[in-house]
Amino acid sequence: MTNKSTNPRRLTPSMPWLLAFESAARNLSFTLAAKELSLTQSVISRHIQSLEDLLEVELFHRNGKQLQLNEAGAMYMREVSSGLQRIRNASQNLNTYKSTATSINLACLPTFAAKWLMPRLADFYVKHPNILVHIHAKIRQFNMELEGMDCAISGGGRAWPGMASYPLVKGYLVPVISPALHERVPFNTPSDAGLHTLLQVSTRPDDWFQWFSVHDLSTTNIRLGPQFEMTSHVLQAAIAGIGIALVPSCLVEDELTNGSLIMPFSPSKVDTLKYDYSLHITPHQDQSPTVSALREWLLELSTQ
Repeated sequence: MTNKSTNPRRLTPSMPWLLAFESAARNLSFTLAAKELSLTQSVISRHIQSLEDLLEVELFHRNGKQLQLNEAGAMYMREVSSGLQRIRNASQNLNTYKSTATSINLACLPTFAAKWLMPRLADFYVKHPNILVHIHAKIRQFNMELEGMDCAISGGGRAWPGMASYPLVKGYLVPVISPALHERVPFNTPSDAGLHTLLQVSTRPDDWFQWFSVHDLSTTNIRLGPQFEMTSHVLQAAIAGIGIALVPSCLVEDELTNGSLIMPFSPSKVDTLKYDYSLHITPHQDQSPTVSALREWLLELSTQ
């Protein structure tokens, strides 16, 4: 006899039930769900009742006409909504692939995309006018196959298992400070960093410790400041004088040129703290003519 708790059918509810649940949970209304799905309210109610019977758990609090997700329903909604969106994305990607193979889904760190890639991308379109590059902001490493990405640009030189990887921009982390803060609290030598609030990128929490280490400085009294997910926010905080930032050299060129930030030390004194960017391509796309065109263009830029 099949154990009901491990019955595969119980783990794979029908799509109409899931669509009815997702719509009702999002709208908190059977009536609105019925209108959205072009069904009757009674059909929506039956679908959700069937889903609850299958799962052996109630998903909603029902108080008259008031509908609210309970704790189990809220947890289920998060997963179901994410799963349905992945299915929709997969279907859209397949339709796009069928109609044209001249588009690329590129995941990229948002600040690198804005400050390095975007100013150069017009040149790619001049050379490849029939290829569209769809850029998706991604801060952390992720599963490219599940997310529907063809390739990704990451920083820090970390390997992406199973991906074809190519080095792009070679650089280093440099400390920067606003002129106003530098005037109030000078930052003339590496040891002066201990007098300042140190702004952090949340995905690189060890940067300042490594920087202190390469300059033979004690971290006993290190003054770590607020964390930011995006490097662009760290730069804005540094410009505002909240603290000093340690950022990839290729991302701070504009600020150093316009004087909103200054770099108190020449690159020769900090180039031991490398920070490179790499291109990663899914194996089934590495030989694609479309993706290959983007790869060769990026690699050509990296040699300039």
